Amino acid sequence: MKDLLLVVDMQNVYLKNQKWACLDTEGCARRILKLIDSGKITDVLFTRFIADKKASGVWADYNVKYADVNQSEYANAMVSDFDEVLKKYPLYTKGIYSSLAVPEVLDKCRKADRVFVTGVVAECCVLSTVLNLIDQGIYTVYVKDCVSGLDRPKEEATELILSGLSPLHVSFATSEEILKF
Repeated sequence: MKDLLLVVDMQNVYLKNQKWACLDTEGCARRILKLIDSGKITDVLFTRFIADKKASGVWADYNVKYADVNQSEYANAMVSDFDEVLKKYPLYTKGIYSSLAVPEVLDKCRKADRVFVTGVVAECCVLSTVLNLIDQGIYTVYVKDCVSGLDRPKEEATELILSGLSPLHVSFATSEEILKF
């Protein structure tokens, strides 16, 4: 089976004590690296959010509101835990929530038998990406302990929304379950 591990937006701005800190970005990073290092899923790709300077509508408003984050090299950089693996796997830039907005990401996802989704933010970029994967007819696995949201209620709400699409459109697993495959 050809599996793909999709790592969504693991950027510094989501680390503890940063402006958009998520509940467990650091723990997710460790568990994602453990999955990558295991070799269980050999096709891996990363995405990151970088504000589109040509954005219009609500995205233009978003970019103005969060200009301090958008202009910070540190905030936009990938979490340093991934420095080594990013030498081996591609990193794609997007300017909206869904990672599938990047044609190369969509193409790679379509070629996979299953896409394992990890990263941040559960209730924004991850949710949008999962819903887009489902709309594309791509078998999707939401890796619960490798996704972090702004807080536990938002993480739980995201899982509740997706549970309505399970088991046909999306399934759930933990990193430990995947390592036992």
